[in-house]
Amino acid sequence: VLDVGEVYSRLLDHRPVIQGEIRYFVKEFEEKRGLRELRVLENLKNTIFETNERVLPKCEQAMQDNLSETFKRLQAANAMIHRLQEREYEARKLQADKMMAREEKCIAHCEEFMKEQQNKRAEVDEEHRKAMERLKEQYSEMEKELAKYVSF
Repeated sequence: VLDVGEVYSRLLDHRPVIQGEIRYFVKEFEEKRGLRELRVLENLKNTIFETNERVLPKCEQAMQDNLSETFKRLQAANAMIHRLQEREYEARKLQADKMMAREEKCIAHCEEFMKEQQNKRAEVDEEHRKAMERLKEQYSEMEKELAKYVSF
């Protein structure tokens, strides 16, 4: 029975061997990983240092130069737009003034036309009144003439 226990432990019980392999794997993994992480952290530190010392100032200077140039261009564009707006305002004002002058001229012409029509109407009415008076006189004379002949 003792031999069976020993055979069993050697053939089927692999715990001691597996535990040794696990310890070896963990030890290797931790050592290699620790060095790898250390290298990654060192590279990261170098990259951050280089970025802070070299790249960032270059970027800031380029940004300042470009922002300055862009700001100047924006000011120039703003000034041009302001001048264009003033010209457009002046053109609209001039056009409105011309329109107002035309309207006033048209109103004056219309009033003059209406006065002229009133005068012509008054003249026609006067001629009509005179013509009516002449006709009345003519008819009254004709009646007098006729009255002479009726007495026969």
